[in-house]
Amino acid sequence: MTSETSMTPREEELAQAVRGELALFSYPERDWVSGRVGPDGAPMLDVLIVGGGQSGLAVAHGLRRAGVAKISVLDQAGAGREGVWENFARMSELRTPKGLFGMEQGVSALSIQHWYIGQHGRDAWEALTRVPRADWAAYLRWYRETLALPVVSDTMVRDIRKGVDGLIVETMSAGAAKTFHARLVVLATGHDGAGRWAVPEFITSALPASRFDHSNGPIDFAALKSKRVGVLGHGASAFDASVAALEAGAARVDLCFRRKQLPLVNPHRHIETAGMLTHFPELPDETRWNVARHFQRHDQPPAEAGFFAATAREGFHMHAGAPWTYVAMEGDAISVTTPRETFMFDHVIAATGYTVDLASRAELTSLAPVIARWQDRYTPPADATQTMLGDFPYLGSHYEFLSRTPDADDWVSRVFAYNVSAYVSMCPHSTTISGHRFCLPRVLRGITGQLMREEAGNVMAALEAYDNVDLVVPAHLQTHIVAD
Repeated sequence: MTSETSMTPREEELAQAVRGELALFSYPERDWVSGRVGPDGAPMLDVLIVGGGQSGLAVAHGLRRAGVAKISVLDQAGAGREGVWENFARMSELRTPKGLFGMEQGVSALSIQHWYIGQHGRDAWEALTRVPRADWAAYLRWYRETLALPVVSDTMVRDIRKGVDGLIVETMSAGAAKTFHARLVVLATGHDGAGRWAVPEFITSALPASRFDHSNGPIDFAALKSKRVGVLGHGASAFDASVAALEAGAARVDLCFRRKQLPLVNPHRHIETAGMLTHFPELPDETRWNVARHFQRHDQPPAEAGFFAATAREGFHMHAGAPWTYVAMEGDAISVTTPRETFMFDHVIAATGYTVDLASRAELTSLAPVIARWQDRYTPPADATQTMLGDFPYLGSHYEFLSRTPDADDWVSRVFAYNVSAYVSMCPHSTTISGHRFCLPRVLRGITGQLMREEAGNVMAALEAYDNVDLVVPAHLQTHIVAD
């Protein structure tokens, strides 16, 4: 355990409360999955989880509670820096209201509320509207350590392909290749897990790579001191990047977006119900498609904290109805033309979201050509088409990939996409913080159900071999329980 992730005495006290509560539930459950040996002669993992952020940790905990013991979690980041919260997430607080959580999975001592009160007191929790980002990151580190979840850091997954009675997972760590063998794999790879963060071509073709960044990538904000910065976009990351640039000493930040008015209504809040999040995969394809299409057309507003933090700063300027129609270098400056005016910047930041591009994901090298996509299974009316939505994977009822070709490549259903790949199939929020309470049980049922079906051939032999004695009969009664 490194000093970066070691617990404080107070956190250790809170962890003991969790372990005590889990003990009441007989945690962990007895391992019921028959062991298999991989082609390398080593024990095969029951489940390998790719991604050690909040979703990967929650799935790992759920599997442990379900009696699936042979698991491992791989993450490309360093220890304690898994997920987004210590990386490109720059907001001061989460967007999610403090009551919409589910990672505790019924264990009250494991909840963010219990942890936060333990750190800051009940009055602080009562006064809180949304959890600060730094506290959420600290909570996740504590969650991982409390549960002793087997996270392997600094490991990049390079491919997942068909194996014998399972999957072969090729990885790279510290320049060395390593192969894992697992029966099932869960992809908990976050918001860009179906593609990549996208900077528009009219920016990338016009500017040197050193003169632009994506808001969801690494940015050297210190280098922006005294610079004029242009930000394209109106979402949370646009405002958070603007604040970070001004805090670093940027001379001026101009945030531009194409809409004539900043969105004020958040339609995402409407679908955060038990019915929608629990049963969304059971809805007709047409309904699921139209819901996803609605969210492509109706963006969320920026988070309140980020909006007010930006607008309160001297040097911040916001321009509605100002799409960037032309970008070019003029000497050492970046010229950006909008319908309203022309700006001169030293650096630009694109807060322009992601694109669905399965082929760009290393872990999907073998999967991308053979998994079903929405365009393979559903043809929308002419007035309801949306190219990006058609590129999303078409998932089974428990987040599993399906084969593009019927009766072929059935191995792909051994991979569960508990990430943004589920956007159309399972609900736009199914893998976010607000979805965990209702959606984690579904993916966990899918995983354990598949493992149990594979146990069918062992059921009777194991049952007939079971000989654990429940009734211990004293010697003086032995003669009375056996007939002559």
